[in-house]
Amino acid sequence: MHLTTFSDYSMRVLMYLALQQEQRVTIGDIAKRYQISDNHLTKVVHFLAKAGYIKTIRGKGGGLKLERPVEAINLGTVIRLTEGDEGLLPCVQGEGDCCLIPVCRLTGILRESQQALYQVLDKYTLADLLIDKAPLTRILRPD
Repeated sequence: MHLTTFSDYSMRVLMYLALQQEQRVTIGDIAKRYQISDNHLTKVVHFLAKAGYIKTIRGKGGGLKLERPVEAINLGTVIRLTEGDEGLLPCVQGEGDCCLIPVCRLTGILRESQQALYQVLDKYTLADLLIDKAPLTRILRPD
C-alpha cells in the first residue's frame, strides 16, 4: 500500500506539534523544517483542525497546537481519515469495470491485507512515535 502525500504530511504535522507543545508553531515553521510547500501544509492543517486534532490560533502570537493529548491520537484513525475509504484497488470496494470481479480471489486478499495494515496502526498512538524524543527533537528543533 502506498499512502498519499496528504497522509504523510498529516503525520509530520502532528509529530512536529507534539514535539513543540510548549512553543508557538506556524505553518511556515513546519514547512521550513520539512522543506515542503506552505500551500500543501495549509490544506493539511485545515483538515486536521476540522477533524479536531489541532487548534489554530489566529492573530498576533497565534499559531498551531495539538488539540488532543498525544496518547489520544490513534495512528490508524488518522490514516483512515486522511486516506478516505478507497481500497487498494477499486474492486476491493466492489467498484470498477474489471471482468474478473465476480470470481477474483485477489479482491478478498487485498481487502484482508488492508484490514491487517489498519489493525497494526490501531495499536499505536502519536505518543508511541515520541518514546525517544531526543533524536526527533535534534532534527526538528526550531532554528
